[in-house]
Amino acid sequence: MNSKGSARVKIKYRIRKKISGAAAKPRLSVFRSNTDIYAQLIDDANGVTLAAASSRQKDIAAQKTPKTEKSKLVGAAIATKAKELGITTVVFDRGGYIYHGRVKAVAEGAREGGLVF
Repeated sequence: MNSKGSARVKIKYRIRKKISGAAAKPRLSVFRSNTDIYAQLIDDANGVTLAAASSRQKDIAAQKTPKTEKSKLVGAAIATKAKELGITTVVFDRGGYIYHGRVKAVAEGAREGGLVF
């Protein structure tokens, strides 16, 4: 693996040692690819994904906006799914990425949607 990718993986595991999600307070995990962004609510105690949203969903992908704006929509979408499940607080997992740009936009969109980190 390239040095940048391996460095991100090291950071990811260092973060994951410290944070964990439960059914009452799941982990909001973010994955960023070159073209899309994905967010999941994960219950680590049971090892299940409670909800997921991505920029590949039809309603988000249909909008012709920059990737940062789509990321904010993904954050809002995961917040609405969390509200349907009765979840209000989450633990944010940036996945080894810098809290900047698209990752920050997901967090802001989720906060505007009503989630508390």
